[in-house]
Amino acid sequence: MKILQVTNFFKPSFEAGGVSKVAYDVSRSLVKNNHEVTIFTTNRSEIDINVKVNRPLNVEGMKVYYFDNLRKYFPVKMIPIPYYLPIIARKEIQNFDVIHIHEHRTLLAIVVHYYAKKHNIPYVLQAHGSVLPFLQKQKFKTFFDIIFGYNILKDASRVIALNETEALQYQKMGVNPHKIEIIPNGIDISDYINVPKKGTFRAKNSISEKGKIVLYVGRMHRNKGIDLLVHSYSILVKDMPDSKLVFMGPDDGFRDELERLCEKLNIREHVLFTGFVDSETKMAALSDSDIFVTPSFSGFPMGFLEACFFGLPIVTTDNGDNLSWINGKVGYVVSYDEKELSKAMLNVLNDDSSRTRFSNEAKNLIETAFSMDAIMKKIDMVYRNTYQSR
Repeated sequence: MKILQVTNFFKPSFEAGGVSKVAYDVSRSLVKNNHEVTIFTTNRSEIDINVKVNRPLNVEGMKVYYFDNLRKYFPVKMIPIPYYLPIIARKEIQNFDVIHIHEHRTLLAIVVHYYAKKHNIPYVLQAHGSVLPFLQKQKFKTFFDIIFGYNILKDASRVIALNETEALQYQKMGVNPHKIEIIPNGIDISDYINVPKKGTFRAKNSISEKGKIVLYVGRMHRNKGIDLLVHSYSILVKDMPDSKLVFMGPDDGFRDELERLCEKLNIREHVLFTGFVDSETKMAALSDSDIFVTPSFSGFPMGFLEACFFGLPIVTTDNGDNLSWINGKVGYVVSYDEKELSKAMLNVLNDDSSRTRFSNEAKNLIETAFSMDAIMKKIDMVYRNTYQSR
């Protein structure tokens, strides 16, 4: 099949978040399964990814258009503006069998939706945890939905929900329940073959072998609940003075405030901020850590799958979507409260038996349920059903 993937960011812009990694993994898997894959994306404005723009490039067998992004010429943050996209879309969209749009509140989605509808090309839409106009920029999202969003959702042949919570959110936005397919994210095990030697991250950051490492991986944004994690850790560290809290991920406007909070709570020496790191450093941290904590999330974070691959127990809260496979199986889901979160972390770190049980189950889930091969079978079926119903 000839398949178009549409995503704001793509390899190598993995610092943009999990969506770019998911779009890359899906596209790469499609190529392995002998599909003809094209990517419509943008070049990144915050860092220079040094790619030729507005022309097709061959990236691992994929035909990738990195459209020049006018956003980089503006001093304020705004959605990517791929001004050259309509020129290419007008010529090429009619040639595809199926289109997969990642996130619907983008200018790429607007343009691709227009030409897909014009040429009667079916498309699959995946919101990646952003179905409803909540969290930041709510007024803008609501306005966008009125003008474009509802139609983009309504005209999709199929939509992919990451979990039951997101499936219900699609219905609230007017999507026909019969169009909704629940497919979680998957992890490509081949990406984690060359894992750094255990102890590498600890040695590099002067963390003792006995000291427990509490790891957070993700953007440093207020809506991630990481201030709650700091408060919770300030309770935990009293019982575990040799422990370390590690924040790994790019700053998204909240790091300075978080560092000030650490100073205020007198735990700054126990907290490590790494910023955005390469995959090797992230694997080293995952390999050496004892527990993976994400206080708040939406959708299906790729970080959870990476933690499971490395056998890390997960602790999160109910301030997120419902993932039934976590609580009591690979970790704990507790109320959004600093004492409850701290208690759960301590329970895992102090109980070797539970930690081993969670670790084994996490690794088993990757092999049986969340491998990329298992997920791609479901996505491939969605594509084929979408194409056949055109």
